Amino acid sequence: MDQLSLIKQPIEREFCEFTDMFNASLTHGDRLLSEVLKHIRQRGGKRMRPILTLLIAKNYGAVTPVTQNAAIGLELLHTASLVHDDVVDESEERRGQASVNATYNNKTAVLTGDFILSTALLHVSYTNDQRIVENLAQLGRTLASGELLQLWNISNKEISEDIYYEVIRQKTAVLFESCAAIGALSAGASDEEVERATRFGENLGIMFQIRDDIFDYYDSKEIGKPTGNDMAEGKLTLPVIYALNQNPQYESMMNLARKVKAGTINADEIAVLVEFTKQQGGIDYAEKRMEDFHREALKYLDESVSDKAIRTSLTTYLDYVIKRNK
Repeated sequence: MDQLSLIKQPIEREFCEFTDMFNASLTHGDRLLSEVLKHIRQRGGKRMRPILTLLIAKNYGAVTPVTQNAAIGLELLHTASLVHDDVVDESEERRGQASVNATYNNKTAVLTGDFILSTALLHVSYTNDQRIVENLAQLGRTLASGELLQLWNISNKEISEDIYYEVIRQKTAVLFESCAAIGALSAGASDEEVERATRFGENLGIMFQIRDDIFDYYDSKEIGKPTGNDMAEGKLTLPVIYALNQNPQYESMMNLARKVKAGTINADEIAVLVEFTKQQGGIDYAEKRMEDFHREALKYLDESVSDKAIRTSLTTYLDYVIKRNK
C-alpha cells in the first residue's frame, strides 16, 4: 500500500464523501463560471489539508456533517487564495496546469476567486458553530496579512530567520493549524485538546513549507518549478538565509541577496547563490530544523492519539511531508 492510501485508510469512506461534496461545491450552471470551475477541479491535488481535518476529527470522536462542511469551507478558502495569489504573482502555472489568470484573464480569475471564497463562507455557515466560523474568518485574515508581510519582506533590507518563520507561519502553517483545530472542534474536543491539535498542525505546516523551500535548490520536473524560482520572485528562504547569516564576510554573496530582493538578479547569479547555499550547509541546516519540528509533532501523537490506525495514519502523514519529492 502506498503512503497516501495508508494515510487515508481510517477515513476512506469519509474522504470519498468529502471529495463528492467538494466537487459539487465547485460546480455552477453559468457558462463561463462553469468552465473556469471545471478547470480548477481538474487540477485536483492530494487534499492533504482536508485529510488532516478528517483524521483529527476521528481521533476525537467521529467525522460529522459539521466536520465535512468545515473541511469544505477551509479547502475552498485555500483554493480561492491560490487563484488570487496567481494573479498577484503573475503566475502562469499551478500544479503543472495553466493558471486561471493565464488561461482566461486576471478579471475572470479574481471574480472566480471571489465566488469560491463566498462558497467557502456558505459551507462554514452550515456548521452552525461560532468557533469554527471565527476560526475560518481569522484564517482568511491571516493568509492575507501573510501575503502582505511577504511583499514587505522583499523590500526589507534585513535578512532575518525570524521574519522567515513569521511569513511561513502566516502563509502556510496557519492552514494546517486551522485544519487540525477545526477537526478537533467539530468532534467536540475540549479547549486543551483543540490547543494541542492546533500546535500539531502548526509544526506540520512549518515542516511542509521548509520542505517546499528546499525543493527550490534543485531542478526537477517532478517538483514543477526551476531551480531558484523563489529567488527569481524576490524571496530568500531558510537555506540561503542561514548560509548568508553564518558567512557575512562573503560580501559578494550578500550583494547577490540584495539583488534578489531588488528583483534585478539574473539566472547565472541565482545559480551562484544556490551553489553557495549548498556549500555553506544551508540545505543541511534547513533539514535539521525540519527534523526539529517533526519531533515536536510526534509528541502530539504520543500524548493525544490512542487509536492505532489513526496513529499509524498521522505518523505516515508526517513522514510523507518530510520525505516527499514534490
